[in-house]
Formats: sequence, structure tokens, C-alpha cells
Amino acid sequence: MARMVIAIILFLLSLLSVFRAPALYLWYASIFVSELPLVFMAVTAAVVAWALLAGRAGLPAACIGSVAFLLFLSPVIRAYSVGASIDKDLDAALDVPPQEQKQGKVPFSFMGMLTGINSRQSHYVVKTYKTAGGASLTLDYYPSCKPGPCPCLVVVHGGSWSSGDSRQLPGLNHYMANAGYNVASINYRLAPQYVSPAPVEDVFDAFAYLKAHAQELRIDTAKLVMLGRSAGAQIALVAAYSPQLRGLCGIVDMYGPADMVWGYNNPNTPLVMNSCEVMEGYLGGTMAQYPEKYKESSPAEWVSAGIPPTLIIHGAIDPLVAYKHSPRLIEKLQKAGAKYYFLSLPWGTHGCDATLNGPSGQLSTYAIERFMKLVTK
Repeated sequence: MARMVIAIILFLLSLLSVFRAPALYLWYASIFVSELPLVFMAVTAAVVAWALLAGRAGLPAACIGSVAFLLFLSPVIRAYSVGASIDKDLDAALDVPPQEQKQGKVPFSFMGMLTGINSRQSHYVVKTYKTAGGASLTLDYYPSCKPGPCPCLVVVHGGSWSSGDSRQLPGLNHYMANAGYNVASINYRLAPQYVSPAPVEDVFDAFAYLKAHAQELRIDTAKLVMLGRSAGAQIALVAAYSPQLRGLCGIVDMYGPADMVWGYNNPNTPLVMNSCEVMEGYLGGTMAQYPEKYKESSPAEWVSAGIPPTLIIHGAIDPLVAYKHSPRLIEKLQKAGAKYYFLSLPWGTHGCDATLNGPSGQLSTYAIERFMKLVTK
């Protein structure tokens, strides 16, 4: 009986690698399921072996556990499939000449999940880039491991516009600093105390600070790239596509809401998040009250032919920011003739890059590093 109960629980958990989490607590579980598959595979294999030792009586539990094992394994198999075409597709999207189309790394490896793709920690310093409303806005600055002026990646954190900070998911910051890039992870004013476009203005001011202190910080101001996650991706995209921010080499959109009007009209299930309430807090009211504000805060509405190349990364079973946001942005990018590359992760959920060593984490990190190299060359 115990074997069967455990097998069923594991099977239900394994479904989170192929289906969207229907509730918030299951979303948290889905990150572990899809990005730490080896742990669940090991536990499931042990349960299957235990069931087989019971002979015929354990066969039902062994069968259920075997199916769960294959589902836990599926992100690994699909990561190899997706990774096989990243270089070719990214190079084609950015018109990379043949002589520059060799990266020298593999996008995903099984051993990377065991040993980690980069465990070194880099140091950072805290800089105040702006004072607003009596409060200091800071950024965490990770200097490149290389000497001389280097490209800089500016990171805008997520958190539904009302929470989160510059220390969110720092693994990529350490990785990129060790790869030879400066990284500036910024804080910005949060809702509901501050509403749009306050965070976008903060991004502009952060860039102004970095450019003004470029010599001190060893930044090559001709090689600036921005990355935003979730709500931070909405802020970063609007800033990057705005005429006010010139000279940006590229923008990385990680599971960001690209069409606020569509998102408000197609809300999440309340068991996951009241997305309308979240947007109302950020924009100061409902869409009926401020229709133009919702439109102006939609990155898709800012797309034009002159915008920098865009790297879009989104998991197909994201329950917090609907996957459809990314295809809607891509449609506008295609119409404008703007350069972009879309890394779609079929097993990926929201925050799928929480660990750099998981299937989504390895592929995302590889794509970001390759994108940085190409747009700042």
C-alpha cells in the first residue's frame, strides 16, 4: 500500500513537467520537478526497485513509477533536442557570418546537472545611482574578471512590480562576470507606492549613472545589454524599445508580459495569481480607467524597426505569465523587421532559470552568453 501511494504521488508530481501548474504551491513544485529532475528520477527509481522486490503484488506500483520516471526524464531529453539547434538558429537570427559561427561549448550536458556549469562566486559592490522621494536606489555591480573596458549586462529583477530586489537569482550575475562581462543588477521603485512609468524612469537613470561612471567601472558604453525577468522584463523591454535609451546593443526578455492589454483581458487562474489586481497596482487602476496607460506599458506597442536585437526566453507551461505573450511580441517584431531569437522551452515554467544547472538554466545561460557575445562583438 505504501509503495502504491508513493508511486502515485510521484506520478502526479511528474505531470508538472508537461502540464501547467494549476495552483501557486504547485508552481513552486514545478520548478523543482523540471529543473532538478535527477533528484526525482533517483527517488522514483528507488521506489520502482522497491516495488519490484515485492513480486507480482508490486507490479502496479512499479508500472506507475516507471511512467513517472520517464516524465521526470523528459526535460533532460527535450533539453538535448532544443539545444541542438540554438547555435544555428541564433546565428541565423542575428545574421552572423559563417566564420563567427563557432561557440566551442555545448548548450546542455547531463554532467552539468551533477557538477554545475560554473560554481565560482564573484564579488560585487553596491552603488547608489539615484535618490528618489528621499530613498536611495542602488545597484549591485559585479565587475568583469577581465581587465580593460568590458561590455555590461544590466539586470532588472522580477516580482510582480511590487516585490523583489537586485539580489534575485544572482547565479547568472556571477556566471557572466566570470565570463568576462560587467553586470549591474538594479533596484527600482516598487508598486503600489510608485506606479508606471516610475520603474522605466529608474532604468534610464541607472544607465545614465553607468555611462557617467564608465571609466571608474571599466564599462565599454558602446556594448550595453539589458536583461529583465518577468515584470522586470516588461520594464526592460519598454525602456529598451523607447527612443530615450539609445546605443543599447541588445535586450533579453525572460518570460515577460509583452502585451498588458491582452494580459488584462486574459487573466491567470486566481489559484495561481490575481494578475489583474497585480497590473492594477502597477498601473494605478483598471484598464477601463486607464486604457492608454495599459497600451503604453505594453512592450509590443513600442516595437519599431530601429530597436536593438531581442532574445526571448519563455517556458511553454508558464502559469504566471502566459506563454502567448511571447508569440504576440514576436508577431510585432516580424512585422517591423526587427532582429530577434526565441528560445522556447517546452517543459519550462515561470522562473525556470532558478538554477543554472537545470535543463532550462543551462540552455538559458548558454543562449544569453552567446547572444551577449554576438551583439557586443
